[in-house]
Amino acid sequence: MKRLLLLTFLFPFFSSAQEYVDLFRIGYGQTLNNSFEGVDSSTSVTSFEAGITFPVVLNENQALITGADFSSNKLQLFPEAEYTSLYSANIKLGLASTWSEKWSTTLVLLPKLASDYKAISGDDFYFGGFALLKLKKNENLKYRFGVYASQEAFGLFTTPILGWYYLSPNKRFEMDMSLPIAADVSYKLGLTTLGMDYFGIGRSYNVHYENLPTLYADLSSLEFAGYLQFNALEESVLLRAKVGYSSNNYEMYAEDDKIDLGVSAFSFGDDRTQLNPSLNGGIFLKFEAIYRFHIAGNPKSQEPSR
Repeated sequence: MKRLLLLTFLFPFFSSAQEYVDLFRIGYGQTLNNSFEGVDSSTSVTSFEAGITFPVVLNENQALITGADFSSNKLQLFPEAEYTSLYSANIKLGLASTWSEKWSTTLVLLPKLASDYKAISGDDFYFGGFALLKLKKNENLKYRFGVYASQEAFGLFTTPILGWYYLSPNKRFEMDMSLPIAADVSYKLGLTTLGMDYFGIGRSYNVHYENLPTLYADLSSLEFAGYLQFNALEESVLLRAKVGYSSNNYEMYAEDDKIDLGVSAFSFGDDRTQLNPSLNGGIFLKFEAIYRFHIAGNPKSQEPSR
């Protein structure tokens, strides 16, 4: 399960089955305690995330996808060490196309800059992207199939994407699945929504130490949470409070210590030497705010578009 993915900010593309666009997202979270294995030491992990998506309609069947995402994580990478901030910033550039009543596609490029931003160079730049094929089974059920690939500090990583979107006829129960990346199940109760979600996050960051060789942090995290959401301004502003469990693990390696290939949860040719103790998971709290634009007007009367 180590590398069960990826960029949390890809999720808005996978969850756009209704006729809306999440134009802006922001989140702040913190784990209460992550202990290092084998030593009497622990750290907290503080995270901040923000993303903007701006689609440009080209014609009735195609739209250009543009936007940018930023995230930061602050923690101790070694026991008793000073806190280190790790940053990732990427731009989004892609094309969403509708080919028929049933079939549509999404292609997105995701170049990013990921490190502690202390000595930025070309080595901190990585290129990735994903492709999705979507099938509309009926007005309430849609399937999605795709693949994601990215260059990372540890080597090339790729994963298939399999999922579906279901919205009940009364538009209260919703399932949004993009496995192995993300899952979201929720039930709407008027102004509030109760839900559970999952994210599989995998990222890498170059870390620069003064007068020492460059290292990189290989982040793998599985997050499981329940949430309470307040739907404000006719469901255009969503305020979400989450509590759950995160298996945050930031493994440190030498810059030239690579794997041959990562495919979903599997690593091929992985004989790396880990330089720090592994981190155990912990309970986390998170608060999110989303600005949602409803394409079809009144969100209570709209139908899913995928």
